[in-house]
Amino acid sequence: MTAAALSRARRAAAPALGAALLLGLTACGGGGDPLAGEGGSEEGATETVTVGSADLPENEILAHLYAGALESAGVGAETNLGIGSREAYVSAVQDGAVDVIPDYSGNLLLFADPEATASSAEEIMDALPEGLTVLEPAEAQNKDTLVVTPETAERYGLTSIADLAEVCDQLVLAATPEFAERAYGLDGLEENYGCVPASFEPINDGGGPLTLQALLDGNADVADIFSTTPSIVENDLVILEDPENNFIAQQVVPLTAEDRLPQEAVDALDELSGKLTTEDLVELNRRVSGQDQVNPSEAAEEWLSANGY
Repeated sequence: MTAAALSRARRAAAPALGAALLLGLTACGGGGDPLAGEGGSEEGATETVTVGSADLPENEILAHLYAGALESAGVGAETNLGIGSREAYVSAVQDGAVDVIPDYSGNLLLFADPEATASSAEEIMDALPEGLTVLEPAEAQNKDTLVVTPETAERYGLTSIADLAEVCDQLVLAATPEFAERAYGLDGLEENYGCVPASFEPINDGGGPLTLQALLDGNADVADIFSTTPSIVENDLVILEDPENNFIAQQVVPLTAEDRLPQEAVDALDELSGKLTTEDLVELNRRVSGQDQVNPSEAAEEWLSANGY
């Protein structure tokens, strides 16, 4: 673990923690230090680590990766999957029902502080408030991205959203209906890039098959699709770079509680994070949700085996 990560992992709750986090955790039945373990000392570190997950296939894959990496390091591990929303699994970490869970840095920050303005990967990790104990973040991210077909990219010379801004008023943008209301959506594109599309096509499938089809059929020119969605690679879609960080970083990061994990577990999860890339997550998601339809544990086992575990 780096010195910066160790400093983050040793944070204790303090009055500086935002009222939003305190209120959110109170609603979950928590109090005091929002993520402190019951023991609060290294002697209280758990012998068998329980890895949780949200009720999402990708998060379940990540939980299996964590458990496999722990077992490979000689640390006993078990899983508690499908816990639900962030409010529910933060409470589960606090209460000791789970010891560690994969989360996403940007959304974790906004959960703690809805008014946070940090956007880059480094800024977000630095801005996580006291009381949130996280280990090393992975390079892997699952974040909003604007994508276009290769033909559209070539026609307009697009490699970034800055390029898109030059022709934005000629193009149709497809995204979830909420994109019209969220800070990073239409308002963010206008504020950060001066990009106002000719029209907005709301499609309520979270960047799924209907959004993809609109893009491929030419009913939309640009679409908001999450970066780990296999359809991006399968259809050679071009992800437009986001130099102004309109879409905040969402690095995969292990969320735990202070002194909950033995050092061997911390080291194992830091090592895993150092290897995991966005491309890995795309392939893992493809194995689970594509034609192969393998279960998350099998996909995770394949990745671990291929990466020296």
